Amino acid sequence: MLATRSTAADPVPMVANCVAYHVDGTRIGDISLDEISDVLAKPDTFVWVGLVEPDEDLLEKLQEEFCLHDLAIEDAHNAHQRPKIEAYGDSLFIVAQTAQVVSGSIEFGETHIFLGKRYLVTVRHGASLSYAPARRSCEQSPDMLSFGSSYALYSVLDFIVDNFMPIVRSFKEDLQELEEDIFEDTFKRETIRRLYNLKKELVTLRLAIGPLQDILNQLTRMFPGLIRDEVRPYFRDVYDHAARINESTDTMREMLTAALSVNLSLVTVAQGEVVKRLAGWAALLAAPTLLTSWYGMNFAHMPELDKAWGYPAIIGFTALVCGGLFWLLRRAKWL
Repeated sequence: MLATRSTAADPVPMVANCVAYHVDGTRIGDISLDEISDVLAKPDTFVWVGLVEPDEDLLEKLQEEFCLHDLAIEDAHNAHQRPKIEAYGDSLFIVAQTAQVVSGSIEFGETHIFLGKRYLVTVRHGASLSYAPARRSCEQSPDMLSFGSSYALYSVLDFIVDNFMPIVRSFKEDLQELEEDIFEDTFKRETIRRLYNLKKELVTLRLAIGPLQDILNQLTRMFPGLIRDEVRPYFRDVYDHAARINESTDTMREMLTAALSVNLSLVTVAQGEVVKRLAGWAALLAAPTLLTSWYGMNFAHMPELDKAWGYPAIIGFTALVCGGLFWLLRRAKWL
């Protein structure tokens, strides 16, 4: 019976796939959870199970069928685990973070993976694409799938890393647009907000892809009983892709930091130019204000009050002072 989770809409299946394969890589067919132990009783088969946010009962059923460790089952039920790889006897438990573009924004999820000699179980939580394309790719190459569950694990991890690449490309495009906005004449608060949000998403992406490099590095060198030697070069290829994504995110983070600094500097320079202009006009207004205040004090004995040319002389002198100040300030680029 297909396990489902009830929602306000249609029931959501918690078992995305449960498929048995022959040792030569050919597909035997879909099986039920109760048939897993029967299939594994045959020495020339392995099982690939895909789950989507399973409940405790479903995980307990899988634990019974595959003899999984209690701690691994507990971690698989609770999301928000750190990326890691743990060995439990003759099985591996891997946690990898995933990313998906949802409604124009980046959302992150997790995939918990159980790997045994003859089984692979993936448990998806949160934002994560279906691994059906990875499964179809394996089934189209039965000679590669004949390497068993370790090659299926490679396909899943390769699919996870490849999904980061279009996200990184979109980050680069956003960064180029923001760089154009930074050097515009007018200050935009929205530009700063977008720069901050982009840097925050890059930090989260860095935290997702960074630990995955360590996981892939261990898979290329360790666990000889679980990872076939023929598959290790493929894990090295995925490690190379993850390293390139990690380098790209580090580069963009540095560029974003520089962009924020440049934007702040440009705003500061623009404010300084405004202050200089205000100071220049204030100096121009100070000269006539000083002169008129002297001659507005209504004293009886002041220079040139009894001269007919005194009033025009003061006007001319004021205009000359203002003109000289204007020329000096224009030359100093304060006006």
